[in-house]
Amino acid sequence: MALLEVTNLKTHFTTRDGVVRAVDGVSFSVEEGHTLAIVGESGSGKSVTALSLMRLIPDPPGKIIDGSIILRGDDVLKMDASTVRAMRGDRIAMIFQDPMTSLNPVFRVGFQIGEALRIHKGLSRKDAAARAVEMLDLVGIPNPAERARDYPHQFSGGMRQRAMIAMALACDPDVLIADEPTTALDVTIQAQILELMIELQQRKGTAIIMITHDLGVVADMADDVMVMYAGKQVEYGSAHDVFYQPLHPYTWGLLDSLPRHDIDEKGTLLPIEGQPPSLIDVPSGCAFHPRCPYAQDRCVKESPELREITAGHQAACHFAGEDGFVRGEAVPVTGEVA
Repeated sequence: MALLEVTNLKTHFTTRDGVVRAVDGVSFSVEEGHTLAIVGESGSGKSVTALSLMRLIPDPPGKIIDGSIILRGDDVLKMDASTVRAMRGDRIAMIFQDPMTSLNPVFRVGFQIGEALRIHKGLSRKDAAARAVEMLDLVGIPNPAERARDYPHQFSGGMRQRAMIAMALACDPDVLIADEPTTALDVTIQAQILELMIELQQRKGTAIIMITHDLGVVADMADDVMVMYAGKQVEYGSAHDVFYQPLHPYTWGLLDSLPRHDIDEKGTLLPIEGQPPSLIDVPSGCAFHPRCPYAQDRCVKESPELREITAGHQAACHFAGEDGFVRGEAVPVTGEVA
């Protein structure tokens, strides 16, 4: 049985212009000690999926309208407010995108880490402070006892991210959600943060959900990959299958947009033409069809179901699995699609 099982999750926002279907029927599972990467362009629904798991969707304007989130047998969506507060930071924790805005600027870093321990584990102030120093040491911050007394603005970007990881892991959560954990960090610090997360996962057996648009991060960390587009999942499978045998044209586009020096000395980028659609007015049929060079009339009229093409590998494309419809061999449709 999976540690976390999400089924048909739908999170919508009501706005003046209409209903934003930010997450529209997403299903996935994560096992203990495994990493699931959720990838896609900005606005595809990745972060809203993460916030839904934490029950952090502001109501109004947002609302989880359907689905289930089962964490070790408990349905998160059926928990009352006090149970949810007890769950956050203890059983499921999150590293947010921007540590500078996630850390409180008027409290010392050690106090903020210790606060979670006092609330969830019932530690005394002294024991919580000592544990906070241990956590800062665990994530590789030098002179942890001294740095625990510093304020967030006294930390560098990489150190703030490490402090956020320390805070998220302080209560030994079952599931750790990392939302773009290496955004705005230089390459060296990115590698250090990823190595740290892998090491801590191996040590504690934590399940990780990695939200990212960086496929390089996915290649280093993920066991499974879910590709999202316009609030829906368009491909789901093992990292090996998604990287080496991708089934959906959108996934092909994401992979082709990476610089490849082994086949092109200049590392030429091949962007996906067009822009992601508005989630208020999603195109008919397959949401990707206006940007897909392989789209046919059926793609405009019929919405493809996510279906299993090979064992454990799913895709939402009418033509996935057909002979000749594979990356590098499929022939683009010429002319306008009706």
